[in-house]
Amino acid sequence: MINKILLILITFLIIPTIAQQLIEGIVGVVGNEIILKTEIEQYVQNYIIQNRINVRNNEKLVKDLMKNTLERLIEQKILLTKAEEDTITIADEILDARVDQRINYMINQVGSESELEKVFGSSMKKIRKDTRTVIKEQLLVEQTRAMNFQGMKISRREVEEFYKQYKDSLPGMPETVEISHILKIVKPSDESLSVAYDKASSILAEIKAGADFETLAEKYSDDKASAKRGGDLGLISRGDFVTEFETAAFQLKDGEISDIVQSQFGFHIIQMIERRGEKIRTRHILIQVLPTPEDEQRVINELNQLRTRALNGEDFSELAMQYSDDENVTKDRGFLGEFETDKLIIPEFKSIVRGLQPGEISEPFRTEFGYHIVLLNKRNAERKISLENDWVKLEEVALNFKMEKEYQKWMEELKKNIPIEIYEDRI
Repeated sequence: MINKILLILITFLIIPTIAQQLIEGIVGVVGNEIILKTEIEQYVQNYIIQNRINVRNNEKLVKDLMKNTLERLIEQKILLTKAEEDTITIADEILDARVDQRINYMINQVGSESELEKVFGSSMKKIRKDTRTVIKEQLLVEQTRAMNFQGMKISRREVEEFYKQYKDSLPGMPETVEISHILKIVKPSDESLSVAYDKASSILAEIKAGADFETLAEKYSDDKASAKRGGDLGLISRGDFVTEFETAAFQLKDGEISDIVQSQFGFHIIQMIERRGEKIRTRHILIQVLPTPEDEQRVINELNQLRTRALNGEDFSELAMQYSDDENVTKDRGFLGEFETDKLIIPEFKSIVRGLQPGEISEPFRTEFGYHIVLLNKRNAERKISLENDWVKLEEVALNFKMEKEYQKWMEELKKNIPIEIYEDRI
């Protein structure tokens, strides 16, 4: 009897404290779904990492991100309630692939698993679990919204009325450029290949003699991101890496180490860590084959000769077909397409193209892909958007506007039938 009384007293002392902590962690209740402060923090941390935002000593920015995230999560929880009603599900293989992709991306952004654990203040096991929850909810929301609006169409009359009403506030069509290029990849000399292969052979000999693979990866691997993790590349599926690497890796048994494998990145030594169905987890040591300054100068000279030939009247597309190392050249004949000048993804291209006049060809310049010369085929000046010239773009903008309008109406209707309580003072 005394023991039972003690147990009851302890229960009444402890349970309220735990319950109070749990309650204070709840920022909102949407139908049967709760919004936790930790959930908001998880979303915000993901957003900060993905967008490389510096929030140090900026409490206001973090607070604003928390509030904006709360608003998005309210709608998300409403759509999750709708997804449950409509019995929408997400296949495990799709979810697993997205989780792996997100985790690997975040690790690459911060440099290592241990660094990611520091950023989140959690173990990798918990980060993976939380990330899975986040992505599952996002996929359910995407699918729920798509089911209701994917088939929406817009009539010609609606586009014309949209243009008439909003033409003065619609953004103009930005300047665009149409460009072609010839790419030459700097390939190392036979001497460079020999030096790199000898280094890889020496490392493999150390491993066979009993040296620790992870230690050697940290010391020698030219893949600096994975070297910090002892060469660990995480889980991969077929198609994630280059063919030569995957062919060798998928043939290995647990713990087995490959011979030297050559790919476009250099020479690899691969160790199988574990196999999970059709996925494998491996670690590797990469020894890059670095071109010499002489190799680079040879490529620059080749491009200068091609530039001179084109300026003397030879057809640029024919020269591209014959000499370009771009793998798509047989399809596009060197033509890269039309792009908004300010949205050219490769910084070097943006800088070079801005200085060219139509018909001009650049001097050779370097990017992460190799050396290029670029021909500016045409420059289209910035102008106002019009029905006559930009129907496809206007139709897209008008349809998105219509979909967003209908979505907001639908969301307001859903809110009427779902109880919502928010405690903003808890964030």
